[in-house]
Amino acid sequence: MVQYYWPPNYQQQMIPPQVTIPSTGRPSGFPVREESYIENILRLNRGKPGNFHFSFEHAVEAGKNTINVRGVVEAAGRDHVILRDLRTNHRYLFPMIYFDYAEFDEELAYFNQSQ
Repeated sequence: MVQYYWPPNYQQQMIPPQVTIPSTGRPSGFPVREESYIENILRLNRGKPGNFHFSFEHAVEAGKNTINVRGVVEAAGRDHVILRDLRTNHRYLFPMIYFDYAEFDEELAYFNQSQ
């Protein structure tokens, strides 16, 4: 049998819960600016065909550390992109750390640069 010792004079401290106040992320009065990160540009061009190039540090076979996907962007996040191969309909989930560059067949959508 295990006996537990509880000091008779011990009082448990009550810690009030912390209240968080939602923030918009930017001070008021400043104009809204685009965030031209790669994932945002890929999102703007969802569904447009292109070639997507990735390279990896650790190759399974010597000289096989790159992959090129002919496809379309289905989704993009801060650290990943989901591509669909146009020929096979195979879907890929790539971490963005391996992304090198993309070539699109048509004009790219981009943020308004006239501000």
